[in-house]
Amino acid sequence: MIKTVKYFFQAITIYILFFLIKLIGLRLSRIFFSFLFNKIGPLIKSDQITNENLNKFMGSYNENKKKKIKFMMWSNYGKIFVEYLFLKKFRKNNSHIEIIGENILQEIIKKKKPVIFVSGHFANFELMSMELTKRNIKLATIYRPLNNFFLNPFMEYIRKKYICQNQIKKGLAGVKSAINYIQNNSSIALMIDQRVSEGRRFPFFEHMALTTTLPAQLATKYQLDIVPIYIARSNQDNFKMEIYEPIKTLGDESSEVNKLNVTIRLNKIIEKMISKDAGQWIWTHNRWK
Repeated sequence: MIKTVKYFFQAITIYILFFLIKLIGLRLSRIFFSFLFNKIGPLIKSDQITNENLNKFMGSYNENKKKKIKFMMWSNYGKIFVEYLFLKKFRKNNSHIEIIGENILQEIIKKKKPVIFVSGHFANFELMSMELTKRNIKLATIYRPLNNFFLNPFMEYIRKKYICQNQIKKGLAGVKSAINYIQNNSSIALMIDQRVSEGRRFPFFEHMALTTTLPAQLATKYQLDIVPIYIARSNQDNFKMEIYEPIKTLGDESSEVNKLNVTIRLNKIIEKMISKDAGQWIWTHNRWK
């Protein structure tokens, strides 16, 4: 009962903020909510977890650099919050984003064979699936529903309408759904940078972290390529989306070693993405719990 009341008032507050965002527009809202999230973000989410994560990434020294990373991260959080209300605008034009590796996407389209797209929570991570579907790539996206059941229906609605129509909820039922999509010649997109309780422990910045093995399992079972994607936000709030060269798997579903090696390789790729510009990544998740 207490949780329901809490979620209700959270939802009311957020819907009021959404109304304000639509009223003042994208540019001013980005400025205001970037400032606001920097002020209130550390009070809502544990600043201790963020600091512990940054210590694992860069050690306990250089506090000024950590402050800069946290400032960029909270600014990005605020801007993402705003941009959910303007996904229709992003859907209808391409002026906000530059795609590096467009030829790789064209080759995937030409082959007419599903792939597994993977990324992490960089910049506005929702744009990955949107840009893929804008290029008529048949796609289903794995996502984690919001805990707040007053807000989740709205988020699912705008994701299906503007990002990717085929949304798969995380979990065992979601895995079965993903397999069905693959068997119907649809690619799968998912984020692989967060802790998953059903995952296995692999090194991540030299510390063991629960990691999803789903991309490796699907890729080896159905002999699919894995395509990493990195998204970065510029100072002008435009985006750069980089398509990496596909990772070929051995296609031997019985080889446990192959799956483990692929998962370790993907963790290394995410590490390199984070190291490019640490302020682009979301550090608030308890990745190493």
